[in-house]
Amino acid sequence: MHRNRHPKKEVEEALVYAESFGWRVEVGGSHAWGRVYCPYNDQECRCGEFCISSIWSTPRSAANHAKQIRRVVDNCSKNG
Repeated sequence: MHRNRHPKKEVEEALVYAESFGWRVEVGGSHAWGRVYCPYNDQECRCGEFCISSIWSTPRSAANHAKQIRRVVDNCSKNG
């Protein structure tokens, strides 16, 4: 399914990275541009700590926000 692209190039690249690991990106929300959801959101996950993350539409630093999204994906207990 096609989704809208994020306006910040660095963040969009991080979202593509997350999708390559099976994470679901949902666009929309009240204050956030969207959210990413872990594909393994189950009891073996870390109590949901890394299961959902918000994606900001206008982060102060797009590069830092992209690093944060990648960190969330990389720290998933099932990716290792």
